[in-house]
Amino acid sequence: MPYSLKRSALGCAIALAAAAASPLAAQVRPAQNPIIFADVPDMSMIRVGKTYYMSSTTMHLSPGVPIMRSTDLVNWHLVSYAYDTLASLDALTLTHGQSTYGRGSWASSLRLHQGTYYVTTFAQTTGKTYVYSTRDIEKGPWKVASFKPSYHDHSLFFDDDGRVYLVYGAGRLHLLELTADASGVKPGATAQVLIENASAPAGPDISLPAEGSQLFKIRGQYYLFNIVWPRGGMRTVVVHRAAKLTGPYEGRVALQDLGVAQGGLIDTPDGRWFAYLFRDFGAVGRIPYLVPVAWADGWPVLGTAGKVPATLALPPSTGPVPGLVASDEFARRRGEPALPLVWQWNHNPDNALWSVAERPGYLRLKTGRLDTTFLLARNTLTQRTIGPTCAGTTALDVSHLQDGDFAGLALLQKRYGLVGVDARHGAKFIVMVSAESEKPVELQRLPLTQNTVYFKAACDFTDRRDVATFYYSLDGKAWQAIGVPLKMAYTLPHFMGYRFGLFNYATKRAGGYADFDYFRLANTTIGPR
Repeated sequence: MPYSLKRSALGCAIALAAAAASPLAAQVRPAQNPIIFADVPDMSMIRVGKTYYMSSTTMHLSPGVPIMRSTDLVNWHLVSYAYDTLASLDALTLTHGQSTYGRGSWASSLRLHQGTYYVTTFAQTTGKTYVYSTRDIEKGPWKVASFKPSYHDHSLFFDDDGRVYLVYGAGRLHLLELTADASGVKPGATAQVLIENASAPAGPDISLPAEGSQLFKIRGQYYLFNIVWPRGGMRTVVVHRAAKLTGPYEGRVALQDLGVAQGGLIDTPDGRWFAYLFRDFGAVGRIPYLVPVAWADGWPVLGTAGKVPATLALPPSTGPVPGLVASDEFARRRGEPALPLVWQWNHNPDNALWSVAERPGYLRLKTGRLDTTFLLARNTLTQRTIGPTCAGTTALDVSHLQDGDFAGLALLQKRYGLVGVDARHGAKFIVMVSAESEKPVELQRLPLTQNTVYFKAACDFTDRRDVATFYYSLDGKAWQAIGVPLKMAYTLPHFMGYRFGLFNYATKRAGGYADFDYFRLANTTIGPR
């Protein structure tokens, strides 16, 4: 799924990219942790020659299971998704009052075997395990196989003898053999207990049992990475080692610092090793870190004196713009995709109800049904927020809203906030709504007497401050804050960092539409540890 993107004039991002291209800059400014200040959790990573590929979790969003590419382990760009939609269930299409927030597809496993790339994932929503495969990880197409049940936090593993396995579970970990093409459970195969209590190295009192399995074979030894959370402590990396796949395994705590955990191992072409892990960082989400790895007595030793370093001997980050998030003018040239890969829909979209072609240079969101709440409205178009600070801005033409329509700019999570235009009884109003209490509350309403209005949502994730402020403008130049700042919170029912969202839904009758002229993103790319 290649793509090209018409970038807006983000002078800051361009300057940073130019600076990073300088060899001197690479020598002067090392990479910093986190390597991505955005929600990219549950990473799985492989190296193919001098190129790295990474998959991650996006749960209820479509398309899903993003594939990212890097040549330096620091700067990543979206190149593909494993699927457009996971399935067509009420919960995935936001119909009949159903949703799949916090579920959908979870932690993936990315592997390359005999020229074929495999990405596996699992979904509580459908009760299935999915295996996506392709010969071209950047362009596809992807084939899919699925089978029941949903094997929790599994690791796909191809052994040297050609046999294929899943390692899965929480606390008690299991090993299950698959068919040679990984498309299903091998006929007659039954799961066996691989490790009875994988949490044990972290102590007897555990609040989160060992999960997030990632299995590797290095120099003839098997290494199994897991995350565990001792009660009253922090998220911790546990590693088990064995000379045989089936064990016996011996384990130890490999890292316990800053709560950085869950991931695996990756090496560089020049022989260095790193652990890729993530950290819960409040409302922005779960953010990726790299930790250097040394080897001692056949064990990976993570960190610098057991700590997560603030800097890394890798090229500097140019920030996630435009590789993982980007501005969009909604102008498309012939042959370009309708939407760049930075965009994902909140649940499955109705593709008949949006367009960037009906009015060139605009995203049109049309209403096709009635909805009562923002969280159940279909066709909200989203992309990640980023830290330490960021702001998203849009211009909106509301001349074709119908009575009862509501369109605007949101920050999506269970405790969401939004600013938009409410068409009501022949008039239009600028409205700010906060769901900080987990129930939507209208905080301010202002009359609107023109058809074009500008909205901004500004986020501050510095040191987990997690505050967002909404603004409106009548000319795109003079901005006024509206409502009160939103205290953002990462909630488990959504299990995702806040995302910008462009939305339009009807409450009285379908058929209206809103035209978004652009979405422009500004950010501070590098923040404190």
